[in-house]
Amino acid sequence: MGTRLKVLSVFKKLHRTRMDVFREDERALTAAKLKINEEFKKNKNETSEENIEKMIKMGSDVEAVLRETVLQVEHVAENKL
Repeated sequence: MGTRLKVLSVFKKLHRTRMDVFREDERALTAAKLKINEEFKKNKNETSEENIEKMIKMGSDVEAVLRETVLQVEHVAENKL
């Protein structure tokens, strides 16, 4: 897979995970969206293949952390989540 496709794949996967993890939490959805987009825009002119591969790995790692460790809870009663 070409580098451009890998980057696009990680970008899409991060956004899909964001939508799933922060479902029904508009504030968190918006904050995560802005952060993902900001990081990708900040590095869009990177030309070093080595750096791009490192960033792809980091994006994949972040996606895994979001998917595996973030919990969303809601109050269902007094002192009960």
